Amino acid sequence: MKLLLTLLKPLSFLPAILVMYLIYSFSAQTGEVSGDLSYKISYQIVETKNEVLNEGKSYEELAYAADGIHFYVRKAAHMSIYFLLAITVSFPLYVYRVRGLWLMFLAGIICVGFAGLDEYHQSFVAGRGPSLRDVGIDSIGAFIGILLVQLFCWSTLHDPGQREKKKRRHHT
Repeated sequence: MKLLLTLLKPLSFLPAILVMYLIYSFSAQTGEVSGDLSYKISYQIVETKNEVLNEGKSYEELAYAADGIHFYVRKAAHMSIYFLLAITVSFPLYVYRVRGLWLMFLAGIICVGFAGLDEYHQSFVAGRGPSLRDVGIDSIGAFIGILLVQLFCWSTLHDPGQREKKKRRHHT
């Protein structure tokens, strides 16, 4: 069983690789395709709000409202996908016993480094360009994800009485 776990351990990074591929795929979309996708999401948000709150807005009013939130929807998407990347990078590192500041540092380097490479990649895509601000927004999402993994793992796996139990077992 231990041999099987040792062989499967490297596969714990597979979700992170898949998220990186997803990010790369979104970044490979032209500016027009990317903008249209995020606009559709923005429009869906304001349309759903209109229906739920029974606001009775016209198509033009909905389009205006969608334009108003479009920028924020795009930036929320950046934060969210890098939040997900940080989680998928941090859990395997935790499995490999990388904890505390080292986890924050290593997972942070991986996520922020990938964000920088992704922005560089966008400089080769039609209608897109690199943005230092996007790297910053991506980094915020990543560090929130890293912190939540640390808190989750510490709160669920940390047993304050564990040292005492080990001492008692060792002395008996």
